[in-house]
Amino acid sequence: MTIKDLLESKAELTHDRRDSNGPVVLSSRIRLARNLASYPFPTRANPAQRREILSTCLSTLKDVTGLKTATVFKNEKLSDLDKKILFERHLISRDLMHSANGSGILISRDQSVVVMVNEEDHLRIQVLRNGFQFKNLWRNIDRIDTAIEEQLHYAFSPKVGYLTACPTNLGTGMRASVMMHLPALITLKQMDKVLRAVSQLGLAVRGLFGEGSDASGSIFQISNQTTLGEGETEIIKRLSSVLDTIYEYEINAREKLLESEPIKLRDKIGRAYGVLRNAGVLTSAETMNLLSLIRLGVDLGTFPAETREMVDRLFIEAQPGHVSYLGQKELESEYRDRLRAHLIRDYFKTIAEPDFHSMEPK
Repeated sequence: MTIKDLLESKAELTHDRRDSNGPVVLSSRIRLARNLASYPFPTRANPAQRREILSTCLSTLKDVTGLKTATVFKNEKLSDLDKKILFERHLISRDLMHSANGSGILISRDQSVVVMVNEEDHLRIQVLRNGFQFKNLWRNIDRIDTAIEEQLHYAFSPKVGYLTACPTNLGTGMRASVMMHLPALITLKQMDKVLRAVSQLGLAVRGLFGEGSDASGSIFQISNQTTLGEGETEIIKRLSSVLDTIYEYEINAREKLLESEPIKLRDKIGRAYGVLRNAGVLTSAETMNLLSLIRLGVDLGTFPAETREMVDRLFIEAQPGHVSYLGQKELESEYRDRLRAHLIRDYFKTIAEPDFHSMEPK
């Protein structure tokens, strides 16, 4: 599979989202950090050791159920644009984008299972799913991790658990996260209060593309920070409880908006539809914020439910790397913004005008 094949194939996060939870929750992810006991961490390994680690891991991973048909991409053979596309699809980290030679990625056919080799740790095993699906995610990633551990000797301490390059990942080595769409909490200026409460509970809140990114499109990535002193199921249970509460806060905020500002809300959604359907130039940030309003409109019944899948796909496909790929090279921002607008207009040709009857006072 090439990058072209990857973009043209049906992926977990961009196609067939009928099993997703619909409003608020876009996707869930569980990631495990693992290291081989007989090698230094990637940042301390020399080039020969990194190549050996990569070869050892790849030869083992190709026999693991769920990865037998996976595609291998070696970092040194990927262009900067290829890496940007993988990053925008949440398939590699920012660190791996800039990693030295001796790094690689295995990606399953539907892009729901990814293993990064020689990122910050020797292995970063990741499973993605639409909607709020921690139970299925944990079952799947635990099976994959066990199969790998039967073949490779992990660095493990009976006292502190799995050993990792960064002390914050010690213990389970697990990060569980959910992408949540929270436009009503933002509009009502309640998000800061939620963020403070979540932080006090030991959770991390980041933007769409993780640490250092902003909450473009009102999308937040919420994950556990503690990996030491709790088991995996306890971490997932605690995180799920907090996420359920945030979900309820967002739903209640939407109901409050419908009661207090229905005209303004209809106006914002209608304007977003008009701009996306007709604009000649669209920046990435503007597109994300307008798509956020369309997704909110879907959740409120203004657009058909199947429109949500298209919006969620565009959250990814309207990013700079994906748009540049359409032009077959890295593009200057001005031309990229014109091409993005053309892409969006084509999508919105199939969308009927918003029906605001569902938003009228009952």
